[in-house]
Amino acid sequence: MKRVGSPKLLITKCSRDIAFVLDIDQSLNTCNIELRPSGIIIGFQKKLETYNLIIPYYKLTIYKGSSDEYTFFVDQHFIKVLAKSSQKTTLNFIDEIISNKRSNFKILSNSPY
Repeated sequence: MKRVGSPKLLITKCSRDIAFVLDIDQSLNTCNIELRPSGIIIGFQKKLETYNLIIPYYKLTIYKGSSDEYTFFVDQHFIKVLAKSSQKTTLNFIDEIISNKRSNFKILSNSPY
């Protein structure tokens, strides 16, 4: 692992349960993503509380929407974030998440590929 944490990412859309927490105040909705050996943690703060969405790699699904948006899914929850193409560090970080997910899948499945 090269980096452990992402830069701040702007949340553009999320599932209902997460939106309920984010709508507590009118501040800008941002999050950061933390790499872990067996998954990721998406964290955000509202008022004085810290919330984390813990996603193991085997449950993580990532979709690339429009040119600058990525959506992270786990079970019934999702968070769509804005990752501007001008921010190479953010795009490299998301590539690292995908790479870790692939390597973790290879370890779990005992696949030679």
